[in-house]
Amino acid sequence: MAGLLLTSLDTTAKYLVRDHSVFLVVWARYVGQMLVVTPFARHRAGRDFWRTKHLRVQLLRSSCLVAATGCFFTGLRYLPLAEASAITFLAPILIVILSQPLLGERPTRVRWLAVAIGFAGILVLLRPGSAVFHPAALLLIGTALFNALYQLLTRKVTGDSVHTTLFYSALVGAVVTTLVLPLGTSSAPLTGFTLFLLLLMGLLAGGAHWLLTRAYLIAPASLLTPFTYAQMLWATIAGYLVFAQIPDRWSFVGMMIIVGSGVMLALVERRRARLMRRFP
Repeated sequence: MAGLLLTSLDTTAKYLVRDHSVFLVVWARYVGQMLVVTPFARHRAGRDFWRTKHLRVQLLRSSCLVAATGCFFTGLRYLPLAEASAITFLAPILIVILSQPLLGERPTRVRWLAVAIGFAGILVLLRPGSAVFHPAALLLIGTALFNALYQLLTRKVTGDSVHTTLFYSALVGAVVTTLVLPLGTSSAPLTGFTLFLLLLMGLLAGGAHWLLTRAYLIAPASLLTPFTYAQMLWATIAGYLVFAQIPDRWSFVGMMIIVGSGVMLALVERRRARLMRRFP
């Protein structure tokens, strides 16, 4: 359900950024998320839900998420939805590369194999003549990089409540996008339908993150990660129904290679977590 809501969010964003400022679209996404997340965090964590032991890390982590969103929504203006979503799934692969310099973890051979397979998929997807062979693809790679940093920094705020972390993710985005909002200009007027879509984006973002938080409170990440790749299915369907875009044969192959490398990595990590619990 979270994947379905996130795809609906991305689809709405792609529709809006064709005629409206990216700053406005990103702002609506974070302000709406904050309106949904804040009461939930206060209800679950109490009045001190905003207190954190890692303020600097929370701010840096949330800033990475804002940068990822800005890169992704800008890239969506020029690239098909399904292919763009596939590139962002490089994040788990980039986490493997960054884990050693940032966390001191030494990747295993299987992890490096997943990295090689994932980048092979990117080469297929970004081949000359494809719909993704566009300078905007660099923005999508930037999205994956910022998402990887966001997830790595999440490991450094384990002393904080998940509700506190969820709150800061929305707060920083709302503040930063409000400050830069005057910089954006739109080529189309704000109609009632546009305002409805902007409001809908906030509700979709808040609902998706609430569902993700609930899921990770109930089940381990190693179990849930493979399910996140179902979002590729939703993105392909939405791209076809809303924008009449469907990946060609080789783009589809590249997407499946990227997804396959991520699923393989997730399954390996799941098996590794089981072994560590059995033989600590």
